[in-house]
Amino acid sequence: MKLDILAIGVHPDDVELSCSGTLLKHISMGKVCGIIDLTSGELGTRGSGPLRLQEAAAAAKILGVAVRDNLSMADGFFRNDKEHQLAIIEKIREYQPEIILCNAVSDRHPDHGRSAQLVSEACFYSGLRRIETELNGVSQNAWRPKAVYHYIQDRYLKPDFVVDVSPFIEKKMEAIKAFSSQFYNPDSKEPESPISVKNFFDVVLGKMSLTGRDAGYDYAEGFIAERVVGVKDLFDLR
Repeated sequence: MKLDILAIGVHPDDVELSCSGTLLKHISMGKVCGIIDLTSGELGTRGSGPLRLQEAAAAAKILGVAVRDNLSMADGFFRNDKEHQLAIIEKIREYQPEIILCNAVSDRHPDHGRSAQLVSEACFYSGLRRIETELNGVSQNAWRPKAVYHYIQDRYLKPDFVVDVSPFIEKKMEAIKAFSSQFYNPDSKEPESPISVKNFFDVVLGKMSLTGRDAGYDYAEGFIAERVVGVKDLFDLR
């Protein structure tokens, strides 16, 4: 299956929280989008790995993505090495995305920055034909995405550009809430986490409102580019 956009997150819910509005927008434009989670988030304060996989599947249906895979890497203990790069390279070559969205370049959770570097390097190496991979016993062709963009997560990072997601805010929040094990529940006996506080959804909306404000959007998602971003003419800019 050929994808236009592939969003990669180290934990289930990373994509929903950070860039699912952008996916929803492009799906509405007829683009084919998919998600890959590197781990099941089994070290998370709340829930469990198997439960979060179920929640991820429910969120994928809400978003309408064409595919959602999980690479079963070890939460907290994956590394940026040959083994992990090859696992991602195989998926890049399988889906041949034009654009990859991935974790923040640095963040409160150390997995996010490490995942950002891992995915970025895998995208480059995926374009080298001398790195050989197979799918179902058949050699894969080299493939390098045209662009890699890092979404912004817990900590504020100045974006290189923002995407207006205002029309998709309700559907985005519905997809986020599919991960109900992670968020506020007055009946829960599990420990509190930074995202289980009562006002967390207000924080999510507030961040998107602030991100969009300077561009004149009600809600936006911000991204950091690995190269200079060009526009066809000045009237494309907001």
